Amino acid sequence: MELLLAIFLAVLTVVVAMAFYYEHPKAEIPHGISQRQKLYIMHYLLNFGFGLAKFLEKLGITSEVHVMRIAMDGIPPLKDKHLFIKDLRFEKVKVRIYQPKISTTGQRRGIIYFHGGIGQFGSIRAYERTCRYFARKSNSVVVSVGYRLAPEHPYPTQFEDCLTATIHFMRTVQDYGVDPSRIIICGDSSGGTLTAAVAQALVNRKDLPKLRAQILIYPFLQCVDFNLPSYQQNEQVPILFKERVLALGLKYINKDLSFAEASLKGCHVPEDLQLKYQKWVSPDHIPHEFKTRGYKPTTTHPFSEELYTQVKAVFDPVFSPLLAEDSVIAQLPEAFILTCEFDVLRDDGLLYKKRLEDHGIKVTWCHLQEGFHGTLFLAVIGTMTAFRSGNKGLEKIVNFLRLM
Repeated sequence: MELLLAIFLAVLTVVVAMAFYYEHPKAEIPHGISQRQKLYIMHYLLNFGFGLAKFLEKLGITSEVHVMRIAMDGIPPLKDKHLFIKDLRFEKVKVRIYQPKISTTGQRRGIIYFHGGIGQFGSIRAYERTCRYFARKSNSVVVSVGYRLAPEHPYPTQFEDCLTATIHFMRTVQDYGVDPSRIIICGDSSGGTLTAAVAQALVNRKDLPKLRAQILIYPFLQCVDFNLPSYQQNEQVPILFKERVLALGLKYINKDLSFAEASLKGCHVPEDLQLKYQKWVSPDHIPHEFKTRGYKPTTTHPFSEELYTQVKAVFDPVFSPLLAEDSVIAQLPEAFILTCEFDVLRDDGLLYKKRLEDHGIKVTWCHLQEGFHGTLFLAVIGTMTAFRSGNKGLEKIVNFLRLM
């Protein structure tokens, strides 16, 4: 019996590994990344997880997204003796509050955190270590927002939940010992998208305190051009492949994956929108030093009316905050933007930085020269998964928070 079980597990492992090998491109780990072997290991573990999830879904045992949620949640950390931690609801939105136990003479800053996961996975539990870290290191009250996930709760439910939680906290900050003039919103990856979108939604709210700052950690900010220099240079760099951005993004808005190839070529963008957006989204706005690793201007492809009709929701600033009008951008709060050299989303951050600065908004920019997408998330899990770039990024954010 034990022999049969061992054979079954071995066959299962091979099947899953082969399925993933043929469905996904080979990873490229640039020499500019330190601890390259560790990233290779992380990449293959993640790929095995994706492969297993697909395999179990095909067998009808469970869904792919459910497996990835469990994997991302991981093992919860032990009790933290330095923090009061409490689960609440802000209206219908689940949140977890982290409050330092150390006494203070005045009011603390408040940080509202929106986790990553492309609106489909990630959770309060998955980001427990991240939020504890910021609460302890910056002596802040942190609110982790457990927004509802797609596909069970279709886009833009995720944005609506984040906005609801933020407004509720702004109206009740005194209950948590928070200074209403020191409220900061923060998020990584798609959580950075949500951070930018919430900040934009609040610019004309006269009934609420003004945000002190927004922190965007390797955010996704636009869907106009998937051939910017960073998309070309880092197409096969873990953890976020270029094709994975499209696949997960289409799943997020509940669209067929067959639209991915044409979208990569820009066939979803009508000519009038291309003309409008090129002043904000263009390789011409990317500094020359970020093109030296290899960049080739791409040729235009025919516009597809059918494709545009299917995916036009992605041009809404809620999905693509970089496409917000100038009148909105000009009113945004101070920003901290973190980009990674080896990340397909690097240029989204660079372009948003330029837009903000063009309107006189102060931007603190942290560029991790050895960084890759997800490095900060890995840093707080433990020494086994931490990279120097992730530790550096966390330190830079804490330093910025201490000035707020």
